[in-house]
Amino acid sequence: MVRKKPLIDDLVLEDGEVLPVQSRLRHNILKMPEEIQEASGIVVNGRRIRSLLFSTDLAIIHNCNADAVFAVYPFTAHRSISQGIIRMAPMPVFCGVGGGTTQGVRAVYLATDAEAQGAAGLVLNAPFPNTDLRRIARVIDIPIVVTVTGLDENIGARLRSGASILNVAGGRKTPEIVARIRASFPKAPIMASSGRTSESIKATINAGANAIVYSPPSSAELFRSLMDSYRQE
Repeated sequence: MVRKKPLIDDLVLEDGEVLPVQSRLRHNILKMPEEIQEASGIVVNGRRIRSLLFSTDLAIIHNCNADAVFAVYPFTAHRSISQGIIRMAPMPVFCGVGGGTTQGVRAVYLATDAEAQGAAGLVLNAPFPNTDLRRIARVIDIPIVVTVTGLDENIGARLRSGASILNVAGGRKTPEIVARIRASFPKAPIMASSGRTSESIKATINAGANAIVYSPPSSAELFRSLMDSYRQE
């Protein structure tokens, strides 16, 4: 069955609203929650970023309206992964290059590779030592995002060592961590994981987050929803 594409005459626009433009086939994209637009955003090289898609799934990355990609994964970082995502993504990519397993000289090499491939920024996970953070900060010229997971971390040391942006991933304590950082460092750019509900997103933004790292439904979940709609036709 061929789906009917909405006609321009069928669209109802509010006063001052601009007519949306979309392709004939790619109208069914993954859209970021509207609440994220309430965030102030982080300006990276002239581009304002409010929403970051936490994914390495190329199909989802290619079919969403996120401002940027947060490409961090639970395996040893590898240049072929960052290269594939950066080449495919239609938006800026923040690449994971180090954390608990990947440190030292290898992390520095991965960081320089990611910059050369065109990454918009680097992401370092919480266990990454400040000594290695300083090494990377001396050789690259793109923002470094450092992940914060708890209330007792030395944020000042992270910023002095070269962190450009803080990424708060504290689970249920995320709004509390964001609020504490914002109180001590009012000008620090903060992105944060917020969960998927409107309430959790708003709470994280109200706590002081400038941008939201959004975890999308999996491909299996999205496909299940699509198949359910087909079965009802």
